[in-house]
Amino acid sequence: MYKKILLAYDGSASGQKALLDCHEIAQWSQAELRLIAVMQLPLNALTPEGGIYDETLQQAEKARYQAVLDAGLRKLTDAGLTARGEVVIGDAVSEIARCASSIQADLIVVGHKHLNGWAARWWRGSVSKALIEHAPCSVLVVITH
Repeated sequence: MYKKILLAYDGSASGQKALLDCHEIAQWSQAELRLIAVMQLPLNALTPEGGIYDETLQQAEKARYQAVLDAGLRKLTDAGLTARGEVVIGDAVSEIARCASSIQADLIVVGHKHLNGWAARWWRGSVSKALIEHAPCSVLVVITH
């Protein structure tokens, strides 16, 4: 039985479906829910020496991620569930696995949308596929088309 469920939430269609599935599992198992939104460290320009960091850009991007996270938390609250959430910054796979370890999650739930064409699959990679290799617990991948 799942006691702690971590949902990596981005507000996308696959994220919305994962939120609904996570909601059903949490109700069934009476699990504690945690939502995280993973933000990549923003760079506003690339130079030969590396990226240029812009604090203003990071704050605006973090506010956008926080709004998406708050919307997901409201949906769960409106459904009668209690959930906590936070925005984390870094590589998605590393941050999801780190958070799952720190809260001792029994299950990680992520959304996934199939990508059309080999170039799209090669270029973008798959967070869900990589997460399965790094996760400290079970991973539920919720697929949308």
